[in-house]
Amino acid sequence: MRLQRETLAKVLVVVFVLNLIVMGAGAYFAYQQSPQRPDSIVGPDGGVLATNADIAAGKAAFQRNGMMNLGSILGNGAYFGEDYTADAQDRLVSNMRRYVARERYDAAYADLDGPERAAVDRVVTDQLERGEFGSTIRLTAAESYAFRQVEDAYVERYHGGAPEHGVPARFVDTERDARRVADFALWTALFASFDRPGADHSYTNEWPYNPGAGNAPPVSAITWSVVAMVLLVAGGGLGIWLYDSVDLPEPTTDGVDVPHPSDVDLAPSQFAAVRFVPVAALLFVAQTLLGGLLAHYYIERQGFYGLGDALGIHPMSLLPFAGAKAWHIDLAVLWIATLWLGVGLFLPPLLTGRDPDGQKRYVNLLLGALVVVVGGGLLGIWLGQHGYFDGSLWWILGNEGLEYLEVGRLWQVGLLAGFVGWTALVARGFRPLLAKESRFGLAHLIVYAGGSIGLLFTASMLYTPQTTMVVTEFWRWWVVHMWVEGAFEFFVVAIIGVSLVSMNLLTRRSAEKAVMFEALFVMGAGVIGVSHHYWWIGLPQYWVPIGSVFSTLEFVPLVFILYEALGEYRAMRAAGESFPYRLPFAFIVASGVWNFVGAGVLGFFINLPLVNYYEHGTFLTVAHAHAAMFGAFGFLALGMATYVLRFTTEPGEWVERNLWRAFWLWNVGLAWMVLVGDVPVGFLQLETVYTHGYDAGRSLAFYSRPLVQGLFWARLPGDVLVILGTVVFAYDVLKKRLVRRDEPASAPAHTVISRRILGTDRDAGTDSGDD
Repeated sequence: MRLQRETLAKVLVVVFVLNLIVMGAGAYFAYQQSPQRPDSIVGPDGGVLATNADIAAGKAAFQRNGMMNLGSILGNGAYFGEDYTADAQDRLVSNMRRYVARERYDAAYADLDGPERAAVDRVVTDQLERGEFGSTIRLTAAESYAFRQVEDAYVERYHGGAPEHGVPARFVDTERDARRVADFALWTALFASFDRPGADHSYTNEWPYNPGAGNAPPVSAITWSVVAMVLLVAGGGLGIWLYDSVDLPEPTTDGVDVPHPSDVDLAPSQFAAVRFVPVAALLFVAQTLLGGLLAHYYIERQGFYGLGDALGIHPMSLLPFAGAKAWHIDLAVLWIATLWLGVGLFLPPLLTGRDPDGQKRYVNLLLGALVVVVGGGLLGIWLGQHGYFDGSLWWILGNEGLEYLEVGRLWQVGLLAGFVGWTALVARGFRPLLAKESRFGLAHLIVYAGGSIGLLFTASMLYTPQTTMVVTEFWRWWVVHMWVEGAFEFFVVAIIGVSLVSMNLLTRRSAEKAVMFEALFVMGAGVIGVSHHYWWIGLPQYWVPIGSVFSTLEFVPLVFILYEALGEYRAMRAAGESFPYRLPFAFIVASGVWNFVGAGVLGFFINLPLVNYYEHGTFLTVAHAHAAMFGAFGFLALGMATYVLRFTTEPGEWVERNLWRAFWLWNVGLAWMVLVGDVPVGFLQLETVYTHGYDAGRSLAFYSRPLVQGLFWARLPGDVLVILGTVVFAYDVLKKRLVRRDEPASAPAHTVISRRILGTDRDAGTDSGDD
């Protein structure tokens, strides 16, 4: 079966429009059907417990203090502390039981016999399930008592401090703010308990698991998990059949002359673009060091190998977990994005043989702006969390406080402007190729992929601290997961296609078809697949079937990417030892394998609705995130970094020994982290949640279990290997900057590669990809 590029392009446009329609409708219904904050929450006597303003102020304090990077809300955030929704709900249940036991039996709940306890439990469950939302929420006497008790507990922990929980004193600056944070957490706990009008399940589809509050897995989670398993078998079979049936030639070195880097003339802007690599390397070092610190915080929450007590310096006070986690997450995105920005600016002259006037100056300006925005954003997070900004400046200049989107709004606007500027510079560099090829040509696809990253980032501008948490989470996942499942995957296959063409392993026409074909499956499944994040955050139950179906279909394009990686590996092996791009190729292959393991295998498992109901917010998610983010996108970025360094380093000074060492240190270290640490802890959490409730699986008691502590210690060698690999990489990058090729005064008239690209495929000596 042979597919025309025009056909693939038209189908891709249709799929993209359908995605916009579905997700646009989802946005409309998110505003209409999510639980809205009440004007007031009152007790049985009409006394006001909390107001709309209190809950909104609590959400703002929650974000300002970076609490989403200490614990989680509605299951989303960090896993060091409790999930605030589950914690508040569990405290409601326990305090209500205490109140009802005293009221009915004049005894402590723990002293009641079995039937009496069952009677108390039934009263508590009924009261929580039968609560009603409206402009005024009226609580029972037991609920009102429990409400105040939770407020007092939050003031004691988050303002007074709880070192055993990793919370320093005055973590939340004032008692009033801590009380408002409790009101915010309690509001999410109430709509996680109250049945949605006209339904037999809560607003969060019965999440978190807490039988005492009446929360148990909904039938939809069971039904659609079975459907997902059937779709997995069918989708995997379909993917194999399509890969075998569709004529998309694999990379090959037969009959082609692979250009040696020393034979390729470079342009001035390319020497500017390669400066992104050492900047990214330094960001990467900082990110891995913070990762090691975070991993150790799970073992020693108040110090660092005893040095805190010995030196009188306590890391938790200087850099609390929330601040370190915010930097760690942001730096992970930033160093990968920095490498991709640099590679995207390096490729146009390589493929066109042209360098627009002033391109080097604009590339340097973009790098300078990136350094300012990154530095300002990271500093703003620390200043914001430590209360240095008054009024609305905390979320404009400081810490917006949402996982992956911590930096203040000003710095987010700066990043968006950077994406737009980068896309413009890439398009400017590709102009000769853009003018020559059709709208679905290779250069166009690179520009589309890069532009889509900036386009989706605009969703981060559609909420403020006053927006309800449910709607905020709806838009946040547009940025976080649509980047990963849509724009990033599209960019991955586009960059791989361009790289294979530049290495002379694939014709331009074949690459265009392969990129569009894979982008069709990535966009077709991944964009709507983001809806598996909407199951438990307060959106309606229809997201369960939508999310489970499309999350399962995400597995299909990952099968294609794995096959592509294996095909690339065969091509590299066939090329022999003289092939000059073996190292970048190895990174591309590793990226495909880790993408399949992290996003495919682990991603599919945790996205089964029934598994996700219990697993949501556990270390199984951590395993998935590390393998998918670093393994897939990180390895690709690092591979492209070695590719551009291969061109800019003096040929006689090119030595790969340290880079290969880093490659294997990363692979072994990542496998160790995921398989020895994250996955076993995640399964233990899954068991604890299933047997004792969700709050128990996220509690300090769980993390303090000897077996869990032993697994945290066992994971540390993997962390050390990753850190060592990063340090070796950074050292080698800086070393190669000292032995770079002489920079030309102007761009070459043409290059070995550009003659192939700007000519016909037949001119290149291969014709395996014609329509």
